[in-house]
Amino acid sequence: MLTSLQIKNFAIVSELNIDWRSGMTAITGETGAGKSIAIDALSLCLGERADANAIRPESSKAEISAQFDIRNLPQAQKFLSELLLDDDEQNCILRRVITRNGRSKSFINGSSVTAAQLKELGQMLIAIHGQHAHQLLLKPEHQLGLLDAYAGHHNTLSAVKTQYHHYHKLQKEHANLLKQQHAQAAKKQLLEYQVEELDEFALQEGEFEQIEAEHNRLSHAQTLVESSQRELMSLYEQEDQTVLGQLQHSVQTFSELSSLDKSLEGISQMLSEAAVQLEEACREIRSYGESVEQDPIRLQEIEERMTQAMALSRKHQIPPEQLAAHHLALQHELDSICSDNARIDDLEHEIAEALHAYHISANQLSESRATAAGTLNTLITDSMHELSMENGRFAIELNKDNDRRPNELGLDNIEFLVSTNPGQPMQALAKVASGGELSRISLAIQVIIANKVTTPTLIFDEVDVGISGPTASQVGKQLRLLGKSTQVICVTHLPQVACSGHQQFFVQKAVENAQTYTSMVPLDEQERINEIARLLGGDSVSNTTRASAKELLSVQSC
Repeated sequence: MLTSLQIKNFAIVSELNIDWRSGMTAITGETGAGKSIAIDALSLCLGERADANAIRPESSKAEISAQFDIRNLPQAQKFLSELLLDDDEQNCILRRVITRNGRSKSFINGSSVTAAQLKELGQMLIAIHGQHAHQLLLKPEHQLGLLDAYAGHHNTLSAVKTQYHHYHKLQKEHANLLKQQHAQAAKKQLLEYQVEELDEFALQEGEFEQIEAEHNRLSHAQTLVESSQRELMSLYEQEDQTVLGQLQHSVQTFSELSSLDKSLEGISQMLSEAAVQLEEACREIRSYGESVEQDPIRLQEIEERMTQAMALSRKHQIPPEQLAAHHLALQHELDSICSDNARIDDLEHEIAEALHAYHISANQLSESRATAAGTLNTLITDSMHELSMENGRFAIELNKDNDRRPNELGLDNIEFLVSTNPGQPMQALAKVASGGELSRISLAIQVIIANKVTTPTLIFDEVDVGISGPTASQVGKQLRLLGKSTQVICVTHLPQVACSGHQQFFVQKAVENAQTYTSMVPLDEQERINEIARLLGGDSVSNTTRASAKELLSVQSC
């Protein structure tokens, strides 16, 4: 539950510190005093959108901090634990700071968080019912939300949402692939032609470099043989004098000289080794000359393949050395398109299965809603009778549409029906109920739903608008009864509702040095009597209105 609220420089509030208690707390005050400012500030602290205009004039920032007792809130404790924000198992502090540039900072237990995280946690701590809640009552989505909240079938509703999102994801993928398929039809045809042409040519990785080298060798075979033979003659086979013969003579000479001077042994050794190397090279040259063949047929074959490779490389605008890799890339791209076509077939099967699973969960949700609607019809009708609508009847009409396009709320169309007078047929709420009746029905629903929801704190911001007299007394009694199990904070202008609170705050406005200030103070017993008397009699408070206020307090608080 909410235990304290601190507000600084928000709207017309300079600084406000409020300690909250369990039970029902009524908030009253003069018109324009800012009774709802604390609620607005709390909403901001719970993650609602920040507005720099909410900062008090001449202040650079506004700051709101709220402390909650979360000992009996396992869901909130789990949320904090998952984010490593569970500094205290008993208390949780939320803080929001808004600056003049429109930016805001959010904190949970002193750690910086996003506004979305603040809002998610806030929904586990407080439910705020505004003064326009009865207008939302006319919207089908809100009606379904109220019914689902009362039914408490969170797992079933979650299953429907999960199945829907899975189905929607598959549908989206299918649509994208179909779109790509149409766009790639022409490209596929081109790829098939290109791949087939390259398949037929079948150039292997590194093959072009090999045939290019072979072409060079075959086209210059005669030059290679003649040059090799000429050099071999000079080195080894010439009758008169060869390089090898001269080298061997030098070896002999320095071998003899080294016997006279030992320092020449190294030179003699190197020359000897050179002679051996030269003789080995000559044998290699002779072997090479004998191996080189002039093969015109093979040369023609290679020239034709190189010509084809060059033509394909020009067609694909790449070097011929990259043809093999390009061929592989085109094949992969074609395979990908063919794979997409196969995926489309698989998706159609998966979509049918997902839709079937969705309908199973949606039908379970419809059955649970129908059961809850029957109970809720009786409870709301009885509550209408208590709220001075003795002849009122309420019914929830649910129509399941199996042909309806899937959505995350299921297959049900909903409509709240009401009859407020004898003999009047059940009609849509918007067509029958007056503003006051709509407000009473809305309040009845909110009180009933609140008993089923685990939110520990409920705030009602002038939801009793359009209500007066005996009806207001019944509203007050219901809120007080609700306050026995849940913390209830109610901003009201009705004395019958205000005196039902277990405690009461008074909001007042003052002007000092041309500046407006708002304060909120708790009332003791005598101060409550005076405030209720003011609500009863307007600006004039007499002994009569005080006596009436005292009597009203004693009756409503019983």
